[in-house]
Amino acid sequence: MADIKKLKSVGICTVKGIQMTTRKALCNIKGLSEAKVEKIKEAAGKLLNVGFQTAFEYSARRKQVFHVTTGSQEFDKLLGGGVESMAITEAFGGENRIIDSIMALFRVDFSGRGELAERQQKLAQMLSRLQKISEEYNVAVFITNQMTADPGAGMTFQADPKKPIGGHILAHASTTRISLRKGRGEMRIAKIFDSPDMPENEATFAISAGGVTDAKD
Repeated sequence: MADIKKLKSVGICTVKGIQMTTRKALCNIKGLSEAKVEKIKEAAGKLLNVGFQTAFEYSARRKQVFHVTTGSQEFDKLLGGGVESMAITEAFGGENRIIDSIMALFRVDFSGRGELAERQQKLAQMLSRLQKISEEYNVAVFITNQMTADPGAGMTFQADPKKPIGGHILAHASTTRISLRKGRGEMRIAKIFDSPDMPENEATFAISAGGVTDAKD
């Protein structure tokens, strides 16, 4: 019971959480020796099917995935039913911010190229925790991001020389990336920027006093 309390104190509350935490991290918990960590890992391994996973087993696991509605039917359709659980969905845009971006504090706390490596490492650790939470508890993670001008885009003749910030770390961590831009009046346009299983497409929606809704013609 005391060991369970130690694990819970650092945010490990499930057997899957143990499996998703490295031995080194477990050994850093006060009161857990290397021998005890090995016993905990062994016990967790017996309860969960770890190691190689067949396509059939992975398919069965994917059946647990659900979708959270955005509030707009057209936006939901673009996302294959809504914001997916067990995944990180990222939305980025220029003037479309509802809330602060995931990169805002990183841009304030770290300055200059000399601190870039440390910044990206901290960002990777945070994104790893978000991915772990999404898979461990089967929840949908939705993050917002900012954009920056791309100085090299002029060489490739891009129509819109802007890109989301965060570099490859954020790009690889996000399952689905959505770009947002303003349309006429209250209309907004969402576009699939990157996705493992959804085609590049667009959807229109509106932002009202009650939140995201379907756009009215």
